[in-house]
Amino acid sequence: MSEEQKTNRLKMHSPDLTEANIEKLAELFPNCVTKAQDEDGNLKQAIDFDQLRQELSDHVVDGPRERYQLNWPGKREALLAANAPIAKTLRPCRDESVDFDTTKNLFIEGDNLNALKLLQETYLNKVKMIFIDPPYNTGSDLIYDDSFRKSAEEYAHISGQESEERDRLVANPESSGRYHSDWLSMMYPRLRLARNVLHDEGVIFVTIDDHEVPRLRQVMDEVFGRESFLACFLWKKMDSPSRNDKHRIASDYHDYVVAYKRNRDSRGLAQRAKPEILEAYPLVMDDGRRARRRQLRKNGKAARREDRPTMWYKLTAPDGTDVWPVAPPPDSWEGRWSLKKESWLEKEEAGLTEWIKRDNGWVPYVIEFAPEDPSVPWSTWWDDLSQNRQAKAAFTELMKGSRFTFDNPKPVDLVERLISIVADKQALIMDFFAGSGTTAQAVMQANANDAGGRRFVLVQLPECHGQEWNLCDLVRERICRAGENIKADARSSAETLDIGFRVLKVENTNMKDVYYTPDSVRQDGLFGQIDNIKEDRRDEDLLFQVLLDWGVDLSLTIESEKIAGKIVYFVDENALAACFEADIDEDFVKALAERKPLRVVFRDSGYGNDSTKINVEQIFKLISPTTEVRTI
Repeated sequence: MSEEQKTNRLKMHSPDLTEANIEKLAELFPNCVTKAQDEDGNLKQAIDFDQLRQELSDHVVDGPRERYQLNWPGKREALLAANAPIAKTLRPCRDESVDFDTTKNLFIEGDNLNALKLLQETYLNKVKMIFIDPPYNTGSDLIYDDSFRKSAEEYAHISGQESEERDRLVANPESSGRYHSDWLSMMYPRLRLARNVLHDEGVIFVTIDDHEVPRLRQVMDEVFGRESFLACFLWKKMDSPSRNDKHRIASDYHDYVVAYKRNRDSRGLAQRAKPEILEAYPLVMDDGRRARRRQLRKNGKAARREDRPTMWYKLTAPDGTDVWPVAPPPDSWEGRWSLKKESWLEKEEAGLTEWIKRDNGWVPYVIEFAPEDPSVPWSTWWDDLSQNRQAKAAFTELMKGSRFTFDNPKPVDLVERLISIVADKQALIMDFFAGSGTTAQAVMQANANDAGGRRFVLVQLPECHGQEWNLCDLVRERICRAGENIKADARSSAETLDIGFRVLKVENTNMKDVYYTPDSVRQDGLFGQIDNIKEDRRDEDLLFQVLLDWGVDLSLTIESEKIAGKIVYFVDENALAACFEADIDEDFVKALAERKPLRVVFRDSGYGNDSTKINVEQIFKLISPTTEVRTI
């Protein structure tokens, strides 16, 4: 395979975050980049950590001196787990989906660490809100993939090529010395990956109880930054005292919802304005924002000239007359403007000032906009939200007649409250500990309430409950039932309400080993490796792995049509065209190039002859030079 052909091939695995981090450091500290040999003796880019420590010596405490930090056994392995690439994919499942071709919602079945890695490029900085209800550390088993105890290379190989799932129960009794460490090792890599997909103004909410809230706060301080902390809400989860724990002096009837923002410089919580506040802003501007006029002049003993001398200056009215803060006489001390002259001039230049002629002369006004977050929520939610008992009763009623049960579903109105605080009508909302599917129901209900177009991405491990069903079966059934009920109750928004979901399943890569390590194939095995794609994979499986690799939204519309006798998939009309048919010839390539897709991908073994394989890029350069051509 030529170097050019290697360049044009999609990598078909999740991004290597270690390499990405090295690139970021290289931009900041180019003198810290060096070359090092890997295990095979090949040179690759690396970081000179001694030089990097020198660059950061004014800010980072190095060496054996004591310093404030969160550490636990297994932390470095957990970091490796977050950064190591995996050779996995998401396979679509139409039979288990609802409105597959039109819905914008996703339900992903599989380990959430793998799912988050696969979604890194597709949803980078796009998720407006994350809500997760992770397993509380109660001394029982934890379910997570602990294969990251291997090296990065072994991890990528094992997780990509082994057929059986490596998700396992990790015994975590409270008597274990790793009681807190195992829980932190499970949470740490997932939070790091979650931060990458959050929008710059995005917020993550994590529910937790007393057992781990101190360590959750610490690990989120490290991942998101202490300045990114927004709130720690207290939610009343019980309406009667519990006597289960005889070692405590008070009944534990609350849980926490910890909130952090993605960007420490973003505005934070942005709750919608209450109607009574908006009434004080009667003007409606061209962009729809509410505003009001406010006099620039301030009078009285509380607005003395001597207290704010920079706010005493002369303005020129529209007719050229001089206007002072106090009229007349201008030598009075009890009066001033409410802005410095520089601030007035800035507003004047922005068109946010106004002069009105009164009986006593001209009066200057400034235009003020209604605040976007005037109704800041309380940090305690005591009696205005459902508790566990009501949530369980509502879930039981919804699932009546089914075989599904769930012990502690979170209340729908709790998640709705969080949505109302941070998620606008078109927000993308993620929950990668989906549990019983509460988040999906809350998103659909919020859309029905205000005719919104919010979307959800849910991830859940298919935990088995006996031989009859697993947790993903429950989630799908709940979304279907809740969606039908919400749509039946909705009025004006019923027609546009999206109650469907695309089911995608985390599975091993579609590609054979030869795709990733072509040099390792022996000569006597070449004939068995002519096609680098596994035999049991469908064209739609390949399409979704291409979407992941190219970072294309997995909820975009997909249509197929025949061109010159070959089936071609078009994603989002012309954003991407994919053909995985065999015996592709130049006439077909020319016909497809006439459609001028933004991107196009072919199967490497699909070309009818070597001439077509060589000429395909030249054909597109002549007919559609802006098209990006790749192969798998």
